[in-house]
Amino acid sequence: MTPEDQEETQPLLRPPDSAPRGRGVFLAAFAAALGPLSFGFALGYSSPAIPSLRRSASPTPRLDNDTASWFGAIVTLGAAAGGVLGGWLLDRAGRKLSLLLCTVPFVTGFAVITAAQDVWTLLGGRLLTGLACGIASLVAPVYISEIAYPKVRGLLGSCVQLMVVIGILLAYLAGWVLEWRWLAVLGCAPPTFMLLLMCCMPETPRFLLTQHKRQEAMAAVRFLWGSEQGWEEPPFGVEHQGFHLAQLRHPGIYKPFVIGISLMVFQQLSGINAVMFYAETIFEEAKFKDSSLASVIVGTIQVLFTAVAALAMDKAGRRLLLALSGVVMVFSTSAFGAYFKLSQGSPSNSSHVDLWAPVSMEPTNASVGLAWLAVGSMCLFTAVAP
Repeated sequence: MTPEDQEETQPLLRPPDSAPRGRGVFLAAFAAALGPLSFGFALGYSSPAIPSLRRSASPTPRLDNDTASWFGAIVTLGAAAGGVLGGWLLDRAGRKLSLLLCTVPFVTGFAVITAAQDVWTLLGGRLLTGLACGIASLVAPVYISEIAYPKVRGLLGSCVQLMVVIGILLAYLAGWVLEWRWLAVLGCAPPTFMLLLMCCMPETPRFLLTQHKRQEAMAAVRFLWGSEQGWEEPPFGVEHQGFHLAQLRHPGIYKPFVIGISLMVFQQLSGINAVMFYAETIFEEAKFKDSSLASVIVGTIQVLFTAVAALAMDKAGRRLLLALSGVVMVFSTSAFGAYFKLSQGSPSNSSHVDLWAPVSMEPTNASVGLAWLAVGSMCLFTAVAP
């Protein structure tokens, strides 16, 4: 390969000899990461909101067993549609504008929930927040990866998942003291703050180059990196290679494709979203005296271990961490199932008592131990869940 050929194959944003010191990249990454924070809050919202809606003194809206299940799960339907919409917006509207647009269904969805007077309005609001979640979960990582210089790209990329679990914990903590309407009002705050910050942030240099806006791309690099050192425009422009189904015939394509899709499918089938959506309800059924406290404990454990995993990922390796995660998840869910099996003979067994009835009985030493078995197994599950 000639020196000229080597020059042409250099990446779009070449690592500089000395790492950039610009602080703008951290501010822009924080602004974009408010999307995953809002995403996490929307996921965790149903956990404290469902018991609050069941205890509501007002006759409307009030959830029964079926509508409570829909209230938690419908956000995933919106997220599926949002993922498709986000992929369409990503290359047509750009990364920045896509993030700005996703704040609209976030704020509108929570506003609709706040003003809801019937169950259908509640479900509509949840569907809108799910739509926003799907867009934010796709666009935010792309934006962050494209603005970061190589030295901090891994660190900033790992912050996406960390912000999601922080958002979940925030919903659990706020739900400890706020009823469902005020909790929805609080849900409007992160996307609103994100909207204000993102208005001041640049588009990614990579996307600007695809639009043949070289001067704007250079200005974005100066804002993000502090200088243009290490940044070069490719000599023949930016080229896009489309994906064709025929490419799946090649092992180098279909093997990672199947592995990646399988990991995502099994992650969802593990039940992690069900735990996040219904954490407080699960602990009420487990007869834990303070289900809100138990949910906060689980959320805190998840945040701590997500941070640990982000730090250990490059040293321990992805494969080892995934294998360890699977083994521990099997153990923890088995322990949680054992709790309900052991408690079946008791008159206070949750399967014979209204799930939504207040837990007012004085626990015996045995029941206290079993309750902590439930909490401990769920803490362990969320700590290692991928």
